Amino acid sequence: MERLKNYLGLVRFSHTVFALPFALASAAAAARGIPGWRETGWILFCMIAARTSAMTFNRIVDCDIDWQNPRTQMRHLPAGIVTKKEAILLWLFSSLLFVLGAYCLNALAFRLSPLALAIICGYSYCKRFTSLSHFVLGLSLGIAPIGAWVGVTGTIGWTSIALAGGVLLWVAGFDVIYALMDEEFDRRIGLNSLVVRFGKRDALRIAFVLHILSAGLIFLFGWLAGLSWIFFVGAALFAALILYEHSLVKPDDLSKVNIAFFNVNGIVSIGLFVFTLADVLWRG
Repeated sequence: MERLKNYLGLVRFSHTVFALPFALASAAAAARGIPGWRETGWILFCMIAARTSAMTFNRIVDCDIDWQNPRTQMRHLPAGIVTKKEAILLWLFSSLLFVLGAYCLNALAFRLSPLALAIICGYSYCKRFTSLSHFVLGLSLGIAPIGAWVGVTGTIGWTSIALAGGVLLWVAGFDVIYALMDEEFDRRIGLNSLVVRFGKRDALRIAFVLHILSAGLIFLFGWLAGLSWIFFVGAALFAALILYEHSLVKPDDLSKVNIAFFNVNGIVSIGLFVFTLADVLWRG
């Protein structure tokens, strides 16, 4: 149990709350209700396996960087709580499980699974050469709604692409906010971010614009999916919470970044799923 706890801590399993609700919202919209138990089970299986693969790979690639950063020195790999060999085996195992889960969903999901793994693992290298790494992280989470849509329908629809775009910009925006805490460290060792490139104040403005565009795509998703007023109440609350998130963080006051990043964003993702599910169930 202690080892399992260490592995869950390594991949920050609790952070699954960011992408999983959007995947489930996409699945509910695709099925116009609750998907069958088979599709739901394999979608959950793939989401957990994919996130475990991505986070483990990220921890492996960033181990030396995390060891140098005072904020991350106590993460499981640099602190020696989990060995690199264990992490590599966990990454390989979870990647294989993801491909297996995709195979069990349908043919298109299986064919797209290597591309999905390339995206979610490739993100880990991006901050070494581009300040646009926030968008690659956004894409890594944004493909979750597309994957769920594929899992239910066997096709890629514009509806899921709209939701994926909303998630992409939402994640990119809050990742910019999170990067505020590492500006000095990133500059010192040569890592890239929009914060390093433009400074805290302008980076926050960019994050705000990204979040406004994200809210617009969330509304577009609801329209394309034929959802009703129930969903759009949730979408309005999504936009309101994003505005609240930005009110918490100032260029000269980062004391509430963690509240904005973890608490508010967790409520945003779960809340939108709840309103989506309520909508499709209410319409029957």
